[in-house]
Amino acid sequence: MTASRGRFITLEGGEGAGKSTQAKRLAAALAARGVEAVLTREPGGTPGAEDIRALLVTGDPARWDAMTETLLHYAARRAHVEKMVKPALARGTWVISDRFADSTMAYQGYAGSVGRDAVAGLHKLVLGDFQPDLTLVLDLPVETGLQRARQRMQGQVQSAALAEDRYERMGLTFHESLRAAFHDIAAREPQRCRLIDAGGDPDQVAAALWQAVAAKFNLIP
Repeated sequence: MTASRGRFITLEGGEGAGKSTQAKRLAAALAARGVEAVLTREPGGTPGAEDIRALLVTGDPARWDAMTETLLHYAARRAHVEKMVKPALARGTWVISDRFADSTMAYQGYAGSVGRDAVAGLHKLVLGDFQPDLTLVLDLPVETGLQRARQRMQGQVQSAALAEDRYERMGLTFHESLRAAFHDIAAREPQRCRLIDAGGDPDQVAAALWQAVAAKFNLIP
């Protein structure tokens, strides 16, 4: 399948929802149907954005306030979109990103109390009207997600100073607010967002994601 412009799909959700795993499976499902897709992530995706990622996801949970985090995320996002995402879409390549702007809205705008209007205004300033074509919000109970995230971190060979667990170590109240935020974002933009139950096994979740993608873009089931 060849398109004049690629499609931009983002996966969102709280910690431990399985976004990285499902992004890889979605890319494979598209490739099996002749659709070229590239995987990326936020914060990150380009060398400069990856440098900013290290500032955001490692270290003490209190090292930044929410507004500083927001500004760092959008500095990384600008580089990511301009240097990686937009060129790929222009070539006709689909882009699948593990997190994008909805994460900043949820983490800093809602749970971090920066506010919807402030984050939306910054998005407009930095990226204009640029948005994903489809956002898949993986949803599961907070305690389940945090347990999965802890298990994932235990399986990684990293020093404590470099462990990407800064957000996981924020309090349960923060993560409950985060889940509610993603639900509200999805409800506000039903044409773009699909809420996906991520509580099942990986095959079940992958099937639900593919159903949403196939329906949105009229692809072969």
